Amino acid sequence: MNFSAFIQTILYIVSSSLLIPVMVLLVFLLVWILFITGMIFSEWVERKRLNKISNTNLLIDEVKSKKMIPSDFDQYFTLNVRRYFNKLNKLIENRDELLEIRVENLIQEKELKMLKESDKIKILIRIGPSLGLMGTLIPMGTALASISKGDLNQLSSNLVIAFTTTVVGLGLGMLSYFYSVIKERWVQEDMKNMEVLTETFLSSLKR
Repeated sequence: MNFSAFIQTILYIVSSSLLIPVMVLLVFLLVWILFITGMIFSEWVERKRLNKISNTNLLIDEVKSKKMIPSDFDQYFTLNVRRYFNKLNKLIENRDELLEIRVENLIQEKELKMLKESDKIKILIRIGPSLGLMGTLIPMGTALASISKGDLNQLSSNLVIAFTTTVVGLGLGMLSYFYSVIKERWVQEDMKNMEVLTETFLSSLKR
């Protein structure tokens, strides 16, 4: 056996051994995307029930004029914003000379946490189709080899695996992209509301 054939054999063995892990990962990601679907739907229902504020200036005026008080936040802001405000309120109650630094750190930590949640969905945009492509190409090698042997059963079996993994991988990528766009828009909306609330309440302390 020459060196070239030896390398080809090693690569064939390695690629063939990856088929089962790829299929297992695709099933895992499929379950994960179903879980994410439930979370997205739950958050969508929560946001649909909120009273929308038409613009930022109106929000500031409502808070400053005391027309909107913390007990009203349940009907205006999401759970993320309300949790942030509860922490912000504790900092304001125990304020010291480092209040602004602590508040800045709090808002950055909250924004980072929300962005990490969004990034979990973005990962699937790349991983899903990539695994689908791997699940297509790996059995195609075996399928081509079975043609030379005249083994139609193995050929059809490998083609079924190749096409189904492609469909699942592309489906994961499409759903993940759709969810990531929605999640990113929601994160931006929450971040804007948190920043407005922060500036409004801090400015009221300086008066």
